[in-house]
Amino acid sequence: MSLYCFGNARTADQLAEMRRLDAAGICLFCPDELARHDRQRVLLRTRHWAVTLNEFPYQGTSLHLLLVPDQHAGDLLELSADVRQDFWEALAAATREHQLSYYGLGVRNGDCRYTGATIEHVHAHVLVGDAEADGAPPVRMRFSSRPGRPAGPGAPDGPDGGPPGYPPRSA
Repeated sequence: MSLYCFGNARTADQLAEMRRLDAAGICLFCPDELARHDRQRVLLRTRHWAVTLNEFPYQGTSLHLLLVPDQHAGDLLELSADVRQDFWEALAAATREHQLSYYGLGVRNGDCRYTGATIEHVHAHVLVGDAEADGAPPVRMRFSSRPGRPAGPGAPDGPDGGPPGYPPRSA
């Protein structure tokens, strides 16, 4: 089974890189591989986490950081207590280093076929919308999907036109 969920790739370049890594049996986010990767440069480290720029940032962001644990796990709750505790140090270090006064934080946990993630190595996204760009789109992070079905613009709606899987909206 692959570590990558190819159906969640957002660009052709991202999909090509995922396929290359998968064919080589590489988990990009495991520490040795992350340190060697030429485009996913580590900006800072804590005892258990690396902070890096996302090689494939989300549309509408002026900054898109990834906080990646050294421990390979698919869910934050699978990480050791020390690694989980150090997450907050990594987040604080990243916000200090980039002087962030606002940001969004997102983490997908579990089977990437259902979460929208591209890799089965848990990581956190620190997202800063581009407040300076005229007409910049809102930053969107997909948190759930169904295998083989599209998500985002054009995806099927629920029974009353709202999001699928939610009860109908009250009138």
